[in-house]
Amino acid sequence: MAVFALAGCSGSDAGVEYDQATIEEATEFLIAYCSSADDTTIEQWNSLSDEQLEIQMAQSGYPFTGDSFLGSMDAWQAGVEECGEYIGHGDFTYDASQTELSLTTTAEFADRDANLEIIYKTDVRGNLHLDSLTVSGIYSMSEILSKAGMNTLLGMGTVFVVLIIISVIISLLKYIPKLQEAFSRKNTKAQAAEVSAAAAPEPVQTAVPEAAPEPEPEDVTDDGELVAVIAAAIAASEEVPADGFIVRSIRRRKSNKWM
Repeated sequence: MAVFALAGCSGSDAGVEYDQATIEEATEFLIAYCSSADDTTIEQWNSLSDEQLEIQMAQSGYPFTGDSFLGSMDAWQAGVEECGEYIGHGDFTYDASQTELSLTTTAEFADRDANLEIIYKTDVRGNLHLDSLTVSGIYSMSEILSKAGMNTLLGMGTVFVVLIIISVIISLLKYIPKLQEAFSRKNTKAQAAEVSAAAAPEPVQTAVPEAAPEPEPEDVTDDGELVAVIAAAIAASEEVPADGFIVRSIRRRKSNKWM
């Protein structure tokens, strides 16, 4: 029983079963196709529906899925942008676990070398299918330090710029009460002007009366003979003695006619 138990444990640690020739052929096809595909080809693949894509993968005969195949082409294009044009790669190193198989190799590109990692995972039926492809550029120590220094500089510079902006904003906060007070005074004056304008009565236009014509001055003539004649005439008509009737004043009518 101990021997059988040890045999079972050793079998479980061996990892998934796979055909090396089949996996290597599928991986070589994947790398060759990704390195030759241009933007138009990738756009055509992306324009396919999920059903059409799965049909194409099934017809290829390789253990690919639609999502993993499209993701591998996108990852390859990103690696080309980082490392330059693809030239070739070395032998594969296989690393199998209980649920996945990893193939790694070093590839040569125009600008720099890169590490290729292709991972196959088992599905619910225990069959291996392509999961992902990764292209990682290999940088020298000086390039790594330069990139780290640049990232540090950018990070610290961003922090200091933000702190300066915050300090400037805080320094301007003291002017906010003054601005509020100025705006409140302005609004108060405007409201008071509106209230006074609404309360003020509208000017009433009154007709200016026309000036009455001045009366002509009376011409009073103190003529003794005329007075005596008039007094005598009145006394004769009234049968009153002339001594009993006294003429105080004589006024001339405007028509100059004696009534």
